[in-house]
Amino acid sequence: MANTHSADHTSTAPANPPNSALSPVSHSERVFSWHDHTSLWFSMGVGLLVIQVGAYLVPAVGSRDAAIAIVLGSLIGSGLLAWTARLGCESGLSSAGLMHATFGSSFARLPVLLNMAQLIGWTTFELVIMRDGTAAIGKQSFGLSLDGMGGMIATTLLWGAVLLLLLAGSMTRLVRKLIARIGLPLVVASLVWLTWQFGSLMHTQGLAAFWARHGDGSMGMLSAMDLVIAMPVSWLPLVADYARYGKKGRSALSGTWLGYALANIWCYALGVLVVSVVPAGSDLVGALLLAQGGLLALSLILVDEIDNAYGDVYSSAVSGHSILPTWSVRKWGLLLAVLCMALAMVLPMHSLEPFLLLLSSVFVPLYGVILGRLAVGSPALSVSDKKVDWMAAGLWLLGIACYHFLTNYAPQWGSALPTLALTFTLAWLTRPAAAALREVRA
Repeated sequence: MANTHSADHTSTAPANPPNSALSPVSHSERVFSWHDHTSLWFSMGVGLLVIQVGAYLVPAVGSRDAAIAIVLGSLIGSGLLAWTARLGCESGLSSAGLMHATFGSSFARLPVLLNMAQLIGWTTFELVIMRDGTAAIGKQSFGLSLDGMGGMIATTLLWGAVLLLLLAGSMTRLVRKLIARIGLPLVVASLVWLTWQFGSLMHTQGLAAFWARHGDGSMGMLSAMDLVIAMPVSWLPLVADYARYGKKGRSALSGTWLGYALANIWCYALGVLVVSVVPAGSDLVGALLLAQGGLLALSLILVDEIDNAYGDVYSSAVSGHSILPTWSVRKWGLLLAVLCMALAMVLPMHSLEPFLLLLSSVFVPLYGVILGRLAVGSPALSVSDKKVDWMAAGLWLLGIACYHFLTNYAPQWGSALPTLALTFTLAWLTRPAAAALREVRA
């Protein structure tokens, strides 16, 4: 558009830098196709962390119940992820933008900051997983002792340096060139190989006995589904940051759903498979290494793990930029990556299941409200003029209370699905009139 005051450079210069996190991306920036969405979210869904969480299901539930929980939980959780991806693509807003549009510009800072905190935690988790995996490879394959202080610092700095290098480049170029074309075929090959190796062991030990195995009763079917749903739910506050660069909402939805569901089912099932055929008490990473070709397969999964850490830091940087736009997304990303490297060296990061379920208790109702308010009818949106939408804020807090009530007093019913249904329904019933939502101007 023409600028009528172009001659007066001082008067036309913006007082504040543009806040790209709270503005829809332009059509020229929308470069992700169906293949890009699918590749990205399959890659994001694969990781040692997911395989380890899958191993938690056995012997808590039987093999048959674990399989049902994995398939249903993955389809439902990935469906929520895909629905949010479609909303992000069609609105062009980031995750922080969706929170502002739902809860108001002032109150939205609370979930944005909580999202940043959980993403910092996830990135630190990923660095620890990659560090421990590298130490296990060094010890079992090369006789190197990397589990001391010096080895811990060296391996953390190694993976941290790779993360910093990726953050210095373009996110869209990384997804389209590195992940979709190179990373995806390699990680699929590693999963196929590991599945073949441990599937052969299962066949030798007796598939019928494995399938008939009962759980110890420490976890019910719906509780197991909660644990499976927790993994895709943990990505809900990130998915719009990538889907907003998609060309079409339909391809963002189907690609995200297919890619993440396949990865989640595969990795959870692999975790169940491995823990079922190795001796009780065995270390999962060590068991993967002992498989024929396990060194190469595990190394490829570790390399793929770095894109999960990248995804967490990038999204956290977008959220940070939404709060302090004077810092660019790249500057935020580099700073947060350094912070996570420091935290990985000092924090105990292995109490995983409670952490996952605590995150679910916050973000399941949060996105129940967001989807109930914004995802039905897919209106064109911009950040709300409201400071606080008290109804939306109250529904979120109600959902958190409902989640914890069910966890403590009715665990047999699960927590995620009832909470999601409650918050979505109430948010949809109390949504403002469509005319109250300001359309984004071209």
